[in-house]
Amino acid sequence: MFKRKVNIIKFNKQKKENLQDIVVIENPIDIFINSEPLVNIICLPKDLKELAFGFLYSVGIINAADEIKEIKISESENKIFVELQDTVEFNTEDIDINPVSRVVDTTCGISSPWRKLIRSRLDEAKIKEKLWSEDTIRIKSSIIFSAIKTMQLNTPLYRETGGCHGAAIFDFQGNLLALKEDIGRHNAIDKVIGEMLLKKHTFENVFLTSTGRLTSDSVLKAIRAKIPIVASFSAAIESGIKLAFAYGITLIGFARGSRMNIYTHPERIEN
Repeated sequence: MFKRKVNIIKFNKQKKENLQDIVVIENPIDIFINSEPLVNIICLPKDLKELAFGFLYSVGIINAADEIKEIKISESENKIFVELQDTVEFNTEDIDINPVSRVVDTTCGISSPWRKLIRSRLDEAKIKEKLWSEDTIRIKSSIIFSAIKTMQLNTPLYRETGGCHGAAIFDFQGNLLALKEDIGRHNAIDKVIGEMLLKKHTFENVFLTSTGRLTSDSVLKAIRAKIPIVASFSAAIESGIKLAFAYGITLIGFARGSRMNIYTHPERIEN
């Protein structure tokens, strides 16, 4: 259950009216790795398998879906149990994280220890060199605008409640490959990344769209997946812009109608 009706009093033009409204439900979800507690994610309790795969990939614990041997989801207990393949070298004790920073909330996203882990994985994989080498990519601006519109039209919880973010992944021809919603903008991104992993679809020649602000957390997830173009209906934040410039990401904000702001590496976008 991820939405419900509530009784409200609507005030409009000096008039009060008793109505019912639809609101989304957020739940704290605990993820366990090899029986050890890893993280508590406050999220929309929907598409939890995709969320788990996407989060574990985004922070660098796994590199592919087949590195997870087994996953069990207990919706009644709000818990996800993940068992990694024996070939995956990971120990929860290696993460310098405390009970407070284990929580991934719907506003600020991941804490510093998680960012540190992601950056170490990026350096190990030499992802910066990979993204900077993709300087021949060119996409028509019309494809970006069309993708943003498609994302908005296919996020029903947002339209119904106004309480969700959406994220989507498209190929360079503008075909929709994955789309998810969540209360947290970063969770929505993890979910579409997880969907791509479960479909065993490559991240080659794709771009990411979001309804949320382009913070460093959001950009880090795109960098981790080596996605060269990120576009949002909302604004870009300075921390996200700095990361996008450094790693060779084309960052686009305020993509609405026929307008957009390109903050970094604009050469990839053509009229």
